[in-house]
Formats: sequence, structure tokens, C-alpha cells
Amino acid sequence: MNLLECIRVALEGIKANKMRSALTMLGIIIGVSAVITVVAIGQVGQSAILTTLEQIGTNLFQVYLRSGEEAPPTLADMMTVQDIEVIKNMATDIQYISPINNRSLAAKYERKSKRVYAYGVWPEYKNIRNVELEKGRFLSEADEEGGRRVVVIDSKLAEDLFGRGEALKQQIDIFGTSMTVIGISKRNDSFLFGGPDQPSTIYMPFSTFSSLDNYPYVYYAEASAVSKEKTESAMNQAKRILDKRHHTENRYATYSLQQDLEQVDTVMSILQLVIGSIAAISLLVGGIGVMNIMLVSVTERTREIGIRKALGAQYSDIVTQFLIEAVVICTIGGAIGALMGLAAGLIVAVVAQVPPHISPLTIVIAFGFSTLIGIFFGLYPARKAAKMSPVDALRYE
Repeated sequence: MNLLECIRVALEGIKANKMRSALTMLGIIIGVSAVITVVAIGQVGQSAILTTLEQIGTNLFQVYLRSGEEAPPTLADMMTVQDIEVIKNMATDIQYISPINNRSLAAKYERKSKRVYAYGVWPEYKNIRNVELEKGRFLSEADEEGGRRVVVIDSKLAEDLFGRGEALKQQIDIFGTSMTVIGISKRNDSFLFGGPDQPSTIYMPFSTFSSLDNYPYVYYAEASAVSKEKTESAMNQAKRILDKRHHTENRYATYSLQQDLEQVDTVMSILQLVIGSIAAISLLVGGIGVMNIMLVSVTERTREIGIRKALGAQYSDIVTQFLIEAVVICTIGGAIGALMGLAAGLIVAVVAQVPPHISPLTIVIAFGFSTLIGIFFGLYPARKAAKMSPVDALRYE
């Protein structure tokens, strides 16, 4: 009996015992679909996170004063606007930089009041964070230099305070001072930024914030390097300039978005591997089910095996026949499981509103593993059938 004949016999056996074959395949189907689905969810999540971070800018970083447990920082160590201006003029690998002060406070309009995150920034912040506007404009140099009482609010705050009315040029109360709305920014409700329940964000000139907050120093600065490759160099330039101006050594620290990207990539890859491995256990359980059914099949077909051996079938012929039956069952189950896992991955991508990102290698590995399961767990029943004595097999009732 050649290979094609063995496959034909295997398929006929599956058709003759549809329910039993379906239940046998079920473990393989669940195992393969679970592995592909879990990995697909991980890849979609990883893609969503990396896409969101890359939209902000992989060349973005922050500069801040170290806390210093052994030597707490003094007022002389605090960053100032003059420090940021010197960095802006001297750091050749920095494209944009802005001092940042922030505070959680209430934004009020008539009888409405909403808790917001208020940021005092330079106009360059728009380019650093890729702030998109729905209406109006962002802060200007004239706003900063004049310490104007103007703000840019996000779309959610505009809706909360003004409903469907026009928000531009309206006056809202912040810091107990009347501020004019000059722009409405698009809101990012990604879970990386706190999700849809995060407080609204408003931006005002750094000079205005410092004046109203009565704080002459800089909490921290955000900057973007001229390129992703120059980020490390840009961070070092900023730290060296600050240490030189304040006569300190390694007093200032930086943190880049690229570090977040690398950490996310590493954590998600490990998570996919661990969860995928756990899901793969169901494949082994399915393999045990295949072996059990194949042993039942060998027992049921004992007389058939005896007749074939009496007619001259060799050991290898019997092994090949039963092994192929096990492999066919696992391969069909693997194919169905791969399709189900692929469909689940696409659904997850649509729900998450990100491009589907399912590695073909994952499907190939899961499908191939199901075939290996068929070989591994089908080998024992096949060898048991092949070792039967023709005389004993023909006597079996």
C-alpha cells in the first residue's frame, strides 16, 4: 500500500466514524487555535502600544533633576528657564526643547467645574509631542514673551464646559484667573494615556503658569532629538550643559521614549512566549486523545490487521497506515484550528482598531506542531498494531 492509498484509507476511516473523529480532532483544534489566538492577541497589543509610542516620537526624552538620597538637591541645583534656553542654543543634537511645569487643578466656566492637568510649556511643545489641533491655534512666541492669559484645551474639556457651543475665545477660570481659549487639541484616549476617563489637559504659556503658580523653577524639560539615532547623544549634551552650569557632577537624569519601546517589546515578547507555551499544553492533551482513539481503533481492527499480515503486509506497511491515520487527523484538526485562530486574531485587531499583525511563522509553527503531535502520539498505537501476531489477530473476536 503506497502513501496515497494510506491517506485515502485514513480519510475513509474518518468519514466512517465522523463523530469520533470530530471529537478526536477537537483537542487539536482547540490547542492550535488557542496558541495562534494568544500569540495574535499579544502581537496586536504589542503593535498597538508601539504604534502609539511611535506616534508621540521615538526621539523624545525628558530631562530632570535627580532626587539624590545621599545628597538631596538644593535650590542651586533646580533647573531654570535660562538653563533650558542655553540647552536650546548649545545642544546641536536637540531639535526642540521646552520647560514644563504642571499641576492638577480646576477649570471653571460659569457653574461648571472640571478637574484638569494644566501644563505650562513653550510653543515648541507642539512639535515635541505632535499635538494636533481641532480648532484654533497653539501657543505662540508672543504668548510666551507677553505672559498672556491664554490656554489650549482638549476636545473633552471643550465639550464638558461648552457642550455644542463654540469654545474658542471663551473665558475660563484657572488659578482664579480668567483665561482665553485660543485652541482645541485632539484628545488621545489610548490606555497608555489613562484611557477615556483620564482628566482633560490644558496648555498655557510657561511664563504665565510660573507667574500664576508663583514658582520660578522648572519641574522638568521635554525635548526631541534631531533623529532617533541622535537621542542618546542629545540626552548626554543636555546633562553635560546642566552639570556645567550648576557646577555639579551627574546631578541630572534623562529618560527616553526609546527606553519605553525597548521595555515594552521585551515584556510583550516574554509574555507571548509564556502564555503561548501554556496554551500549547492543550495540544499535548489533544495528542493524548489521539493516541487513545488510535489504540481503540487498533483493537477494533485486529482481524483486519491479521488478514493484511497473512496476505504479506510488512511491519512498515502496518506502521505507515496507522501513523498516517493519526497524522491526517491531527493535520486536519491543525488546519481548522489555524483558521479559527487566524479569525480570532483578526477580530481582536478590528476591536482594538489596529492593523492585524499575525505572524505567518506562528501559524506555520502551530500547524507543524500539530502534525508532529500526530506522529509522536500515533507511533505507539501504530507499532502496537504492527507487532501483532497474524495467528492471534485472526483468532480475535
